[in-house]
Amino acid sequence: MILTLAPAAGGLVSVNGVSGLVRLALVVVVCAGLAAAINHWGQLGHGRDDILAALRASLQLFVVGLLIAAVLGSWWLTLGFIILMLSVASLTAGKRLTPKRAKPTGTARNTENNRWWFAAAPVVLGAVPVAGGLMLSGLIPRQTIAVVPIVGILIGGAMTATTLAGKRALDALRTRHGEYEAALSIGLPPRDSAMLIAREDASLALVPGLDQTRTVGLVTLPGAFVGMLLGGASPLQAAAVQLVVLVALLLVQAIAVLVTVELVARGSFSPR
Repeated sequence: MILTLAPAAGGLVSVNGVSGLVRLALVVVVCAGLAAAINHWGQLGHGRDDILAALRASLQLFVVGLLIAAVLGSWWLTLGFIILMLSVASLTAGKRLTPKRAKPTGTARNTENNRWWFAAAPVVLGAVPVAGGLMLSGLIPRQTIAVVPIVGILIGGAMTATTLAGKRALDALRTRHGEYEAALSIGLPPRDSAMLIAREDASLALVPGLDQTRTVGLVTLPGAFVGMLLGGASPLQAAAVQLVVLVALLLVQAIAVLVTVELVARGSFSPR
């Protein structure tokens, strides 16, 4: 087995004692505050989102830190936690791809677009089969403490790829609607016409994963690698785990992007 459990050798971030917690709080507040200020100054439009994201992350990680020991002690709780991760990832990606529609004449507010749940398809089809394949291969031990972080990484990759591919594909169809109409005029079906416009733009969602894999060890030392080293694993074991995660993410994201483009082309997120 590649992934082995070992006693922790130390921490990457020091939060020992009250002073350590105070430093942590200051760093979180300063970084989130500066990010929000830069967004506001540059009129990028996400200043409030930075603050809310930092608050949510702090609360969620605190709660997970309290509950994770109980979750990892039971396969049923672990399965429930994985289902929760899949649900939140699907909801997050789906809401990004299905913003509220403009309010119809005579109504007081915008109407909800209830097609967000289609995002569950690329997230689940991308992450679950690949995670299952890794477990069947024997590279990942069938222990909850090994399964949860690996599956979480794969679900996160599927969510990001779904969001990026979907946004780019939908934007391409909006900005190049004339080309879409031209494709229809020469007899192409709606799905094929949309594919012709959206596929190339959506494929750009694969670029971050490709660049991360190409530059691993030269530009960054990813979390799985560093975590294994801090846990007492040898550099070879840490490198092997990170390699498995990176190539698995390439597969997850390729599946997620393919499914997302197909859904966009069929009008699943925004009827044309």
